[in-house]
Amino acid sequence: MHTQTLKLRTPYLIFLGEEARPTYAKTGKGIADWRPELCVGQLRLSDDALDLKLADMPVAAAAEAGVGSLIVGTALVGGSIPEHWLDTLCSAAAAGIDIVAGLHTRLDSIAVLRDAAAAGHSRLIDVRIPPKNLPVASGKKRSGKRLLTVGTDCALGKKYTALQLERDMRSAGYSVDFRASGQTGIMIAGTGIPIDCVVADFISGAAEMLSPDNDPEHWDVIEGQGSIYHPGYAAVSHGLLIGSQADAFVTCHAAGRTHIEGWEDYLLPSIGEVIERTIAIGSLTNPGIRCVGISVNTRSIAHENREDYLAQLSAKYGLPCVDPMIDGTSAIIHQLP
Repeated sequence: MHTQTLKLRTPYLIFLGEEARPTYAKTGKGIADWRPELCVGQLRLSDDALDLKLADMPVAAAAEAGVGSLIVGTALVGGSIPEHWLDTLCSAAAAGIDIVAGLHTRLDSIAVLRDAAAAGHSRLIDVRIPPKNLPVASGKKRSGKRLLTVGTDCALGKKYTALQLERDMRSAGYSVDFRASGQTGIMIAGTGIPIDCVVADFISGAAEMLSPDNDPEHWDVIEGQGSIYHPGYAAVSHGLLIGSQADAFVTCHAAGRTHIEGWEDYLLPSIGEVIERTIAIGSLTNPGIRCVGISVNTRSIAHENREDYLAQLSAKYGLPCVDPMIDGTSAIIHQLP
């Protein structure tokens, strides 16, 4: 059965509303930081809103510039869409611009927005809704090469590690693509599947669709989700690992974290435990799977201690160990099979 990953139309107009706090505009900021070539402007409803250093662009100018998607780059607490945003969003939809969001409120649940999209023949895209008709995994070997980021926990750098790997590999001359498996990653990449929203029987099949057959020397760098040791999200992580058929993986960790975030009764597994279990599970569909490096978020480490900390980890596990946002990932890339 044929299906496709979600595909967004480019270029993007990043909608920020009145949001001035970077924490609540991290989706928009992430897209502007990682895919500036896809962004032609920003739409702010207040001069005090966060400035992503993109051209301020009203809807009419965006339509004339050929904008494909207005990306809602903010997330209010509760994931709602304020009523006073609707005039702007409806104007964009009526002008033929797709509206893209990853909020809890479904775009197509808003009648005036549905009407505007129908008038403009535009799409309302909630990126946390997976494609229809995803298959059960086949387990068949696919051509090309794959690298998956895995973690000792959630929210510690798997997406940013994957993005930095793709950037550094491309600079080094590799044929490579970032494969997004979460909502912000999908907006950054312009395509992907929200793996954590897929019905359990189809998670591994979705992972196969996310990283299809490719040229023998092409690398897909797959954004990891959750952790195989996570008491809440391990099922997603297992399915993504099995379906990815990774040739290589990078283990991601947050320095100083001792317990599963939000599950304080659960101690964080060691990096070594994650490596061992990832190989045990991943070898089901790729017996050649191996760890090629360790990525550490070192924000909690004093600057003067950072290099010693990474060197100790590297010596302990016999693998390159970097903070990708400071050191880059070249040391890991050199380990790729």
